[in-house]
Amino acid sequence: MDTSATPNSGIEPQKAGIAIKVFGVGSAGINVMEQMVTRGCSAMTFAAINTDSRNLAKSSATEKIHLEIKMLRGLGTGGDPERGVAAAEENAEKLKAACAGADVIFILAGLGGGAGTGITPVLARVAKETGALVLGFVTTPFDCEGRRRQTLARLGLEALKAAADGVICLPNQMVCKLIDENTSVVDTFRITNELLGDGLVGVWRLLTQPSLIEIHFADVCALFRDRHAESFFAFAEAMGPTRSREAMDKLLAHPMLAAGEMLAESETALVSLMGGPDLTMAEINRVMEHLQRHCEHAQVIMGAAVDESFRDRLAITLIASRKSHDPHAELTEPPAKTEELDTQLLTRTATARPGSRFVPPPPDLPPEQVEQLLKRRAPGSPRSRRNLSKMLQAQLPLEIVSKGRFDKSEPTIHAGEDLDVPTYIRRGVALN
Repeated sequence: MDTSATPNSGIEPQKAGIAIKVFGVGSAGINVMEQMVTRGCSAMTFAAINTDSRNLAKSSATEKIHLEIKMLRGLGTGGDPERGVAAAEENAEKLKAACAGADVIFILAGLGGGAGTGITPVLARVAKETGALVLGFVTTPFDCEGRRRQTLARLGLEALKAAADGVICLPNQMVCKLIDENTSVVDTFRITNELLGDGLVGVWRLLTQPSLIEIHFADVCALFRDRHAESFFAFAEAMGPTRSREAMDKLLAHPMLAAGEMLAESETALVSLMGGPDLTMAEINRVMEHLQRHCEHAQVIMGAAVDESFRDRLAITLIASRKSHDPHAELTEPPAKTEELDTQLLTRTATARPGSRFVPPPPDLPPEQVEQLLKRRAPGSPRSRRNLSKMLQAQLPLEIVSKGRFDKSEPTIHAGEDLDVPTYIRRGVALN
């Protein structure tokens, strides 16, 4: 069913046949979802999930799912992701029923706590079981929130990536590049929510907006389906006669792109251009040529749409996925040095360890004598059974590495012999 957009909202009519549902998980996810509701995205269905009933009561979502189990005792997860996992697993059928009928499911959450970190992987798994395309939009904590939350967020992100088709992750620390010292905490989190919301709206536009150059739903599914990749996004908008150049400059300056370096690592990229009736083909070509120079190794899928409310404006939405990269597994040395070290370890011949002056080297035995000794020591031989009752004291290959306070003293030499060495060792007498 098509719905009309509110004036000057930039929201386009929805294509028929694509059902989209947004789940806000945990306090942070519900806050981002509430902002999506105020943007006028009425074509999507919103659902709030939490273990805290008080937080759910404040939500304006049409569907509210309270995950309560006996272990929580009405107190929420207490920042423990294991409790979030337990609550989601026990209510898996309820979550699966909430996902039924949706073609695309967006999961909004903040990682590092209990509900968002624990519930989202389970929700993504049961959502995929219904056949939906599952995309996660998550944030990770600021550095000042502590190492524990950072670790929990990293583990939760890996679990979500393994369950969902794709994950767009916005590290909160990146927002520090966009604020100054006078920015309040409330405004900082608002900016974070807006950035994450831009990514969700960008994907939503790709899926639903009627376009002159259309990106089909099958193309989006081919990009994300069963890739379990971590994606990144950027959004930029400009006005005036130089809008294409200004929009590209803003796009490359987006904190998620790291000055364009992330584009060089991308494997696939979706680009959506939104303009008014005055959008020219030259502007589209200029933007795409500039982007393809930065991500020359990526498969680029482009779409362009025209909307009357975007007259004299140009908006660019970029969503890309890159190769697997774990910043925590980076090598401390360049790869060339590592390869050289591996080669040295493989090709280096073992050098003889210098013998100690306290222990004489063991005598060399001919092969025939070695074979005879092995036969005598065989478990079933008569000689071995006969010698079981008679234990022999063999010479132990002990090596004295230090003489304590006399280590630096000169040896006592008399008649060419070192008197510091015991007599039985100097004369080669075995103790039996």
